[in-house]
Amino acid sequence: MRIKINIRSFTVFFALFILGTLRAGAQGQDTVQKVLTLQEFHSIVLQHHPVASQAALLTEQARQELRIARGSLDPVISSKVYRKEFGGKEYYNLWSNTLRVPLWFGPELRAGFDKNQGTYLNPADKTPSDGLSSVGISVPLGQGLFIDARRATIRQARLMQDIAEAERIKLINKLLLQATKDYWDWLLYFRQVQLYEESLELANFRLQAVRIRVREGDLAAIDTVEALTEVQSRQVLLQEALLGYNNARLMVATHLWAEDETPLELQEQTIPALTGSEIVSLAQDELQQLLQMAKANHPELRKLSLKGEQLQIEQRLAADKLKPKLNAEYNLLQSDFYMRPEAIDRDFMGENYKLGLSFSLPLFLRQERGKLQLTKAKQQANSLELTQTAREVENSILAAYNEWLALEEQIRLQQQMVENANTLRNGEVVRFQNGESSLFLVNSREMKLMEAQVKLYNLRAKYAKARTFLYWSAGSIETE
Repeated sequence: MRIKINIRSFTVFFALFILGTLRAGAQGQDTVQKVLTLQEFHSIVLQHHPVASQAALLTEQARQELRIARGSLDPVISSKVYRKEFGGKEYYNLWSNTLRVPLWFGPELRAGFDKNQGTYLNPADKTPSDGLSSVGISVPLGQGLFIDARRATIRQARLMQDIAEAERIKLINKLLLQATKDYWDWLLYFRQVQLYEESLELANFRLQAVRIRVREGDLAAIDTVEALTEVQSRQVLLQEALLGYNNARLMVATHLWAEDETPLELQEQTIPALTGSEIVSLAQDELQQLLQMAKANHPELRKLSLKGEQLQIEQRLAADKLKPKLNAEYNLLQSDFYMRPEAIDRDFMGENYKLGLSFSLPLFLRQERGKLQLTKAKQQANSLELTQTAREVENSILAAYNEWLALEEQIRLQQQMVENANTLRNGEVVRFQNGESSLFLVNSREMKLMEAQVKLYNLRAKYAKARTFLYWSAGSIETE
């Protein structure tokens, strides 16, 4: 006995079946799958990624460079011993000790103790039997009075710390930009796989229903081929989406690291969060804030600005080299090693001292003038590069903002297109139920609906990437 199937009852049963399947799948996902949010992903990336660790080392390197530069101000103690004996005769014994303490503002403190003896000793080197101690100061009166190589190096090393910090931020931003793009690609293919899996279930169910109706004589046998072809077509789409999804998972996994540079694998049950690509309008005043923030804190602009400050220090040093070297030195002398109270008496200081004055100046100053002009040329080149980079950064922000606005409008239009395609699909299903349409047209409407949904997913992924690129263009990527 043949059983007649009521089309409307069949439709209700079909809808309940699909709804129950989706709910069961959702419940299974809740109990098995783990959602990795973008914020959690950023946290893992920043914690142990080799590039993040490398960026942190830049700060440490700059700190040690400053430490090396400050070493030029370290006190230096030296001692020399000379003895000469020839033909059984002692010529001399020389013992000289010196302590030099460079001061930040240019002069240098000096202390020494000499004890020399011998038959053929140079009279200028003769000292009392208890030795000769000295304490004094060397002051540059020309070149080196306001700036010298030591002070210039230390100041440049301090600026290098800020340059290293800007370079660190640049590396972190570049890392987060790529990681975030890979995350949105992962979400895009995840949504496509979900969509094609549901559509394949629907096509398989429809194929079984068509076969039943063909056996009962309600439909022609050719409709079975139509339904089977649609199943196979959706299987191909699903396989393509799975390939993209698996590759996207691999790209996301490249950013996951544990301690000791151990790579982490992205577990099969881990899925991306379905939120984060919603439309979030950016007000005009927020755009201006991003532009101002970029001018003040963009890593590239910051580096060029700090490089300009370094060149200013280099110019001051080069200009100082045009001055003559004029150094004055005064040393208070006394016998023995220990300081005597009378050593600070004016009369004693006027009768026991060693005074020196040195002067030198290159006649043509070609090296010094060349260095100064070279530094000025570097400053001009850096200034031009800063101007050009500032314009590129501003235009990059404006271009990203324009893309943001354009994608917002495209998403709104695409949402309406999805709704329209869904209405047309539902209408075609009703016509098919009433015998006024064919399975081919129903499948065509569903394919149009899927294409519209996939395009919407693509636009949402582009929108999320555009938002990330906008903040990257301003020099800072939001991680919360």
